Amino acid sequence: MRFGIAVYPGSNCDYDTLRVIRDVIDEHADFIDYRETNVSKYDCIILPGGFSFGDYLRPGTLSAHTPLTNAVKEYARKGGVVIGICNGFQILTEAHMLPGALMPNIHGKFVCKHQYLRVENDKTIFSSKCEKGQVLKIPIAHHDGNYFCDEDTLKRMEDNGQIILRYCDKDGNVTDEANPNGSLHNIAGIMNEKGNVFGLMPHPERAAESILGTDDGMYIIQSVLENLE
Repeated sequence: MRFGIAVYPGSNCDYDTLRVIRDVIDEHADFIDYRETNVSKYDCIILPGGFSFGDYLRPGTLSAHTPLTNAVKEYARKGGVVIGICNGFQILTEAHMLPGALMPNIHGKFVCKHQYLRVENDKTIFSSKCEKGQVLKIPIAHHDGNYFCDEDTLKRMEDNGQIILRYCDKDGNVTDEANPNGSLHNIAGIMNEKGNVFGLMPHPERAAESILGTDDGMYIIQSVLENLE
């Protein structure tokens, strides 16, 4: 498999992602510069976390209008698999590749901690190694992770099974107390209607080895790998 990892000015999780792809799952990975216009050679493209373009205007806004993102949009339109993690999720919403928007956390603070997540849909290429209702422990680190969309969009996503992850407590209960940022219905990760574009605020690349305190991120990474193969 050949993975492409987007690099925008301010990306800071690109090397974390590269290490997991190259050293943990032993697959090929390249960095892709934000000025690149051809991404057709990749089996999967990952937009990693960071503060692309310094989060000026809104997180992900400037990155959404780069040559690379335009190429990724066309790649996804043709069925290519795309994953946006944290700032990558923000870029996907700003580029209208995923519905809704990521707003500042409801408490106005940056939050960085391990977070429990409940798997809502295990019938996707991003979650097939999971079980529905399974609780994952994966780190979050963001200031603008408060997901919002309108009621019609929410209903459509619910009906189509587009919501993959929700914030929960260690027992899998989806509660206000378990919501770290105020996201609508505790939403932590969604995919598009076509099922080939996935955005999530948690960082699976930071939970890919047990020495880090949890390797639950591998459920997501191995799901993608298995389905690409």
